Amino acid sequence: MATNFIGTPENRVDGRDKVTGNAKYTAEFHKEGLLHGVVVSSAIAKGRIKNIDTAAALQLNGVVEVFTHENTPSLAWLDLSYKDMDSPPGDPFRPLHSDKIQFNMQPVALVVAETLELAKYASTLIEVEYEVEKHRTSLADNLDDSIKGKGIRAGFTPPKSIGNFKEAYESAGVKLEVEYFHGAEHHNPMEMHASIVFYEEDGNLTIYDKTQGVLNSRHYVSMVFGVSKKKIRVLSPFVGGAFGSALRPQYQLFMATLAALQLKRSVKVELTRPQMFSFGHRPITIQKLKFGASPEGKIEAISHQAYSETSTFEKYLENIVNWAGKLYDCENVEQIYELVRLDVYTPLDMRAPGGATGIYALESAIDELSYKLNIDPLELRLKNYTEEDKGESKPFSSRTLRECFKQGAERFGWKNRNPEPRSMQEGHQLTGWGMSAGVWDAMQMPARAKAEFKADGTLTVGSATADIGTGTYTIMTQIAAETLGLPLEKVSAKLGDSKLPFAFIEGGSSTAASVGSAVEKVCKKIAKKLLKEAGKMEDSPFKGAGLEDVIFADEKISDKNDPSVNVHFSEIMRARDLQEIKKKYFLLPNMLKQNKYSRATHSAVFAEVKVDEDLGTIKVTRIVSAIDGGRILNPKTAHSQILGGVVWGISMALHEDTFMDHNFGRFITHDLASYHVSVNADMPDIDILFVEEPDTVVSSLGAKGVGEIGLLGVAAAINNAVYHATGKRIRSLPIRLDNAMKERTIKN
Repeated sequence: MATNFIGTPENRVDGRDKVTGNAKYTAEFHKEGLLHGVVVSSAIAKGRIKNIDTAAALQLNGVVEVFTHENTPSLAWLDLSYKDMDSPPGDPFRPLHSDKIQFNMQPVALVVAETLELAKYASTLIEVEYEVEKHRTSLADNLDDSIKGKGIRAGFTPPKSIGNFKEAYESAGVKLEVEYFHGAEHHNPMEMHASIVFYEEDGNLTIYDKTQGVLNSRHYVSMVFGVSKKKIRVLSPFVGGAFGSALRPQYQLFMATLAALQLKRSVKVELTRPQMFSFGHRPITIQKLKFGASPEGKIEAISHQAYSETSTFEKYLENIVNWAGKLYDCENVEQIYELVRLDVYTPLDMRAPGGATGIYALESAIDELSYKLNIDPLELRLKNYTEEDKGESKPFSSRTLRECFKQGAERFGWKNRNPEPRSMQEGHQLTGWGMSAGVWDAMQMPARAKAEFKADGTLTVGSATADIGTGTYTIMTQIAAETLGLPLEKVSAKLGDSKLPFAFIEGGSSTAASVGSAVEKVCKKIAKKLLKEAGKMEDSPFKGAGLEDVIFADEKISDKNDPSVNVHFSEIMRARDLQEIKKKYFLLPNMLKQNKYSRATHSAVFAEVKVDEDLGTIKVTRIVSAIDGGRILNPKTAHSQILGGVVWGISMALHEDTFMDHNFGRFITHDLASYHVSVNADMPDIDILFVEEPDTVVSSLGAKGVGEIGLLGVAAAINNAVYHATGKRIRSLPIRLDNAMKERTIKN
């Protein structure tokens, strides 16, 4: 009987270690003599350091060194070599490189001391005198100074428009023109960014780094400091949340490595919560949309224009405006994307980058159009449903969005909705129902994996990819166990170590399809070797047999037609005098096959809200999320992924906003007391369902990935529900209490 683990809701294999504290995160590693570094941040957004006085700090007993731009050695800052796997076009930020200040809270010094407490105190004694220059940090005030089209960078292909939008829009019977605003969001994982560099006697570096890609961190250290990769090992066995914040090496890695190499001692640098707001964020974005439609509801023209922020030194790009062609059957789509350079740190990929922003505006506008046409929002989407990606003129590799609409609507009870705004009211409580579609690219990246099967029947698989809390350890174990026919307890997965085979940074919902497929393939190589050795045994019934002739299950090879004919793995290893079998596999996506299709995950989200029109309080009371994610490898961990995405979508809609004081060019809501996020008390009943259709174009496993899709569409569905409840259109996130409050006339 086959051993089936793929698709079953197995518990996390690392769960016990996490709840008992045996799982160690970056900042928890230690060795005798470890020094502590504390980063000093700039107080201005733009200008130069006129003078930096470190004397008082250096006089303290136990302070080892203070690093500034004045004593940082010349490094291997070549034009391209120090770029990492997630670098946008431009000139990456160089910590302590010069006296130039490019953004507020830029690191200007590193204090290294024997204890953390001493380093913290000494950092308060650093005195910095600045030459202040006028900064600009407001996106809205600088839209007329944008960069666009091919001017964004050489070789950049602007989002492709199709048809003739202007002509179709002008002739349309019904027109809609709207503008949406999305504030800045910061990642705020529970585990803050830290790096520990253990300096070995032979000059080797063993680095523990909070990262979504240990190979990316190793590459960065090697290129910046001119150290051979052979002398660097980066480990990140567990990551306490990241959401994209650890895709790029952050400056604490630079600081810790600089100090370790200069002092020839081990150094730890951990950022504070306010410093977590000093690098990267979901960019502030202004979006303008136009729709032209027939009175019957056929969408004839769509224009989606986005203005987004980037830094002065890099050009950060997101796919914000390219989703309409994937969701709707429209022959005339205009897509315009413009960047505004501001004196801020470069924005950074945050869960569903670009998609979360673009889908919010697109799907909110679709709701507005449905009311203008007097057509149910779900019916309008079905009227304009597309079986191909209009933007790319390609069929979808798989798509169950129509079924997601159907099952989600049935589960939610959408047919019982009264379409009239403010029609569902109990006293001061207004009830609203809204919905949205979502879409995200389904990607597969190159990946390597290795496997080692031992005579004792245990199997170890490994890849340098990360587990950022998504369940990667678990699904890799499940894939390996099923492929080779082993019990889960005899399989272990090794991740997060630069000594392991290559994997791209963990992001974009690509890990299951990429590394998972590589693990499957390498285990099949082990299986093929076992079968070959079984065929060499005396009087073997498997001589000349191929994998298609047998079944691997219950630690045995069995004849597919007669399972009573079998041989145990242990017999094979013993008979052939084998102690272990080792294999490697390099997965290269079949681009000739994949490029014939548009590959994407999809979602249909239905939301119920209750609004107190006197107080303006908004409570999300129900969410139904129907997901098209291909084959679901583990329903339990996938459910958690979507659950987390929905929670973030609620937070995005109602709470999260990093407020910047433009007088200082600084984000001032830079802690978890003032940066509001949704908590358990804000959570409604969240109902998640998967509409499965294995997609073997994306991956041999049929998986498409579910990391991003759970977030997409949630904020729009809530926004649309708030309108249905109140009759008030709110076109900025987060939705604030005063926007939802009852309008009153004050009389003297």
